Amino acid sequence: MSRKETHDQELAEKIAWHYREILRLIGEDPDREGLVKTPMRAAKAMLDITQGYRTDALEIASKAIFQHDGSQMVIVKDIEFYSMCEHHILPFFGKVSIGYIPDGKMIGLSKLARIVDTFARRLQVQERLTAQVCRLLDEALPNKGVIVSCRAEHLCMKMRGVEKQDSSTVTFDYCGQFADDPGLRLEFMRLCEI
Repeated sequence: MSRKETHDQELAEKIAWHYREILRLIGEDPDREGLVKTPMRAAKAMLDITQGYRTDALEIASKAIFQHDGSQMVIVKDIEFYSMCEHHILPFFGKVSIGYIPDGKMIGLSKLARIVDTFARRLQVQERLTAQVCRLLDEALPNKGVIVSCRAEHLCMKMRGVEKQDSSTVTFDYCGQFADDPGLRLEFMRLCEI
């Protein structure tokens, strides 16, 4: 087993111990047949769900920036994501759309999805997720403007508290020409059908 695999296994075992204790505290028997393996499964799931803490979004972006002299606007829309609300540790999920105006460079399209995943796979709030994607792209990619929209559904609003099943939240962040030109923002929204 490699050093990383050993570290990951030790980390999973520590987290699993806490899940066993949580099961006890809520009145369950962690030793009953259906729950014996649950603490380790939950620990491995939590490590997977939060892998964004162990991923460098700037490094991802910097590996796929290429020369490009065309395009007024590049849009990748409907990048699905799954995240965990930092307030209740419940899932929220949805789609992110990203637009940017190249300034002599472009980024590999799959990297945009990887950047979204890096920030989504942390304990998060939607507003910060949207802003982090926008700021990272502005920092990593020569551009004339970046815009990011995010539409998500939050289980903390659907299965607890106010229990509003049909609600969704939309957030935007933008910089450069998108900040200066409301018409450009409207064009992005129209092209994304938001």
